[in-house]
Amino acid sequence: MSKAFTKEEDGTENVRLDDLPQSPHPNLVTPSGLSDLNTRLVDRRLHLVKLREKPDEIDRKLAVAVIERDIRFLEGRISRAIPIDPESHPNGIVAFGAEVDVLNEDDQQLTFKIVGEDEADPARGLIAPYSPLGVALLGGELGSSVEWHKPTGSVDLEIVAIRFQ
Repeated sequence: MSKAFTKEEDGTENVRLDDLPQSPHPNLVTPSGLSDLNTRLVDRRLHLVKLREKPDEIDRKLAVAVIERDIRFLEGRISRAIPIDPESHPNGIVAFGAEVDVLNEDDQQLTFKIVGEDEADPARGLIAPYSPLGVALLGGELGSSVEWHKPTGSVDLEIVAIRFQ
């Protein structure tokens, strides 16, 4: 029988879900990224308290297990967080926390910000430092070209602006 189900002394079954996998990469975070992680943790803890106050329901047990798993995940992310102040980096070189304007091969300007994995949202231009685009941009200098290796082929990007906010 799986250890996910254990009997308590009162005879009720508790559900313990396996932990969510943690990234193998260092957990670099911006100040806002760390704040977001802490906010998410507080929200999940509050939700757990409210859920435990409800009458005993079958669905509640699984919901509690999901929230407990989320809390363990967030606690792990926070405990391994490495806060990086983007403003501490020298100007002119792409580093963690930089907002970067690039020109693609079609002279279209695109803007990306290199943020922690928990903040990453490529659709909004927020990219992780370990993503192919993040790897291509990191260390790039103002005016230089970098090669972004995509599944569909490589793209040359010219770095036209670097900002740290």
